[in-house]
Amino acid sequence: MAVLRFSFGTMGSGKSTLALQVHHNMQQSGHSGMLLARLGRDDSHVTSRLGISAPCIEVDEELDLVEFAYKYKAETGSLDYVVCDEAQFFSVEQAEQLGRIVDELDADVFAFGLITDFRGQLFAATARLLELADECVSLQVEARCWCGSRALNNARLVNGGFVRHGDVVAVGDTTSSGAVPLFGDVVSYVLLCRRHFREGKISAEEPA
Repeated sequence: MAVLRFSFGTMGSGKSTLALQVHHNMQQSGHSGMLLARLGRDDSHVTSRLGISAPCIEVDEELDLVEFAYKYKAETGSLDYVVCDEAQFFSVEQAEQLGRIVDELDADVFAFGLITDFRGQLFAATARLLELADECVSLQVEARCWCGSRALNNARLVNGGFVRHGDVVAVGDTTSSGAVPLFGDVVSYVLLCRRHFREGKISAEEPA
């Protein structure tokens, strides 16, 4: 029986790596399926920080995933699985559509995403996936704060400074090389434990 599995963690916890591994394993075993992503580091590929990647289908706000899945099955003859990277950026409706794909097409859906945004609050799609999923899996690769404690939060930096306000979606990375300009600013992210996220302290040199 098909399942909807939602695997979640912080940045750096191996979400994209595992998504690529699941997709590869399913293909190698002769199963037919799709690799989807929303607002990833590369619009046409799912990429891992380990340097591996695979072509994907980019999900935009208008894509009806159920309709797309039915079309894929009609064109290829079968649909055994769907792998979704950056699922936190899906709409709530698209999160619900993933459940429909499992129920109506009997295809396994493997969704991977962040659990909380830069404010420390659940993404809307993440919240819905936690409600809908048959299986919810916290990834075991633990990202670490600069202090060595387990990182629970993806803190946003704008021009190097810690911020708590702004648009929920602003794509950046956890390294300066991955930072992207946003209206003249540079957005990046740093992984922090609960304490240092609360304090807004992004390094040992920062005052408490």
